[in-house]
Amino acid sequence: MFDIVAIIKTAGYFGVTAIIFAESGLLLGFFLPGDSLLFTAGVLAAAGFLNIWILVPLVFAAAVLGDNLGYFLGRKAGVKLFQREESFFFKRSNVDKAKKFFEEHGRRSIVLARFVPVVRAFVPPIAGVGQMEYRRFLAYDLLGGALWACGLPILGYVLGTTVPDIDRYLLPIVGFIIFVSLLPAAKLWFSQKK
Repeated sequence: MFDIVAIIKTAGYFGVTAIIFAESGLLLGFFLPGDSLLFTAGVLAAAGFLNIWILVPLVFAAAVLGDNLGYFLGRKAGVKLFQREESFFFKRSNVDKAKKFFEEHGRRSIVLARFVPVVRAFVPPIAGVGQMEYRRFLAYDLLGGALWACGLPILGYVLGTTVPDIDRYLLPIVGFIIFVSLLPAAKLWFSQKK
């Protein structure tokens, strides 16, 4: 659906940062390819298209600021936000999945949700709706942001500098990242069907 390499090469730091912010902070950014984008950006940094020392702080800031926007949207708009009608961008089932994830994993869901597509866009607003103490939310969000937004590009960068011709393996690696990141959502979906 997305040509991640072309997006990164065309849009550069601004595009990568904007996508990470939108995926983290705007409820309609849930369909964006955050995990694979971060990893691929790291690989491209190893190839000289981006500077890893600029990339990592930018995406970390975008992820944390995006989550904070989501938290405050949930806290301020609260119940109204989650009582909206179904639409192309807003699916009640996504909210229900995120709520269940938040209830099952408590505070650590702020960290864990980073690694679950779709859920990562909805957990911060749900934390806000649930009136989670902001300092506690921020502490977990900083940890999750560091692991996800710093860890994936650095992993891509390390592999890009150590594995010869990694660009030949980029599609299978990105496919594997997408597969692994969808496993928690699939587990949640199957557990709801029981």
